Amino acid sequence: MLDQRRLPQEEIWHAYSEPQDLIRAIRDMEVRGAPAIGCAAAFAIALEAARGTSASALRQLLRATGAARPTAVNLGVALHRMANAFTAGRDLVLEAEQVWEEDLAHCRDIGRHGAALLPNDATVLTHCNAGALATAGYGTALGVIRAAVEAGKRIRVLADETRPWLQGARLTAWELHQDGIPVEIIVDGAAGSFLASGEVQAVVVGADRVALNGDVANKIGTLPLAVVAHTFGVPFYVALPPTTFDKQLTAGHDIPIESRDQSEVLSWELGGTRQRFAADGVTARNPVFDVTPGRFVSGLITVNGVLRPPYHLTS
Repeated sequence: MLDQRRLPQEEIWHAYSEPQDLIRAIRDMEVRGAPAIGCAAAFAIALEAARGTSASALRQLLRATGAARPTAVNLGVALHRMANAFTAGRDLVLEAEQVWEEDLAHCRDIGRHGAALLPNDATVLTHCNAGALATAGYGTALGVIRAAVEAGKRIRVLADETRPWLQGARLTAWELHQDGIPVEIIVDGAAGSFLASGEVQAVVVGADRVALNGDVANKIGTLPLAVVAHTFGVPFYVALPPTTFDKQLTAGHDIPIESRDQSEVLSWELGGTRQRFAADGVTARNPVFDVTPGRFVSGLITVNGVLRPPYHLTS
């Protein structure tokens, strides 16, 4: 896997032979993005099963993997699928490969449906990273942008920096620049001004979990972006694969929200050294997701087409 913590300065690829290393990679943000986490988790279970492990040892690994990142529902879906495959006696390496291949196909379907929503000449604003790095490849939100460009549309992108890990500045901008798609980074606090100016024709983001009423859990900062877009009449779209729907949750207030260490907010890492910039004694709160009510979502871009509000999802 490509170590996302090192981008864009370095492209470092890691090979894994120990499932515990993959769990650490998920927890430590070496791999991130809900679909990509699900794929990594599937391969962690496949590594363990390839050793001829016992059912009890596999159950322990399933629990440990599921606890690595609690908000993204794709993680639990992948683990449940792998557990069922183990019980049924299927080859878990092949099962993990199918998880990866299906997600890649889903991203291309999402891209095709989403591309039709964008004008032929448009500026699109996006938040965090919902691209090839966050999925099996191609991307959800960035898959929409890629598909629109492939269809001949002139698309420019404004990428929120996305504090505190700067996934937009480091990852989204890197991906789009690699593809030759025009992209500019903006600070998170500038998004409202750009939406108010009329320059932006659409907002497209990914998601980590979607409840049956259309409430969306995504990277912190998505909620105010959706509210401002709604205020100024800019369409706000969420691109997601089937594994991101949580069929057990009727509303977003039941979505577990992960909090990470406050050091991520109080300091930054430069050259391998973490440097504190806040005054000693000052503390911070670090929720890494928020929940956007479905009424602010103009459309859910899925593998089967675009769903519109009011949302009463069943699958």
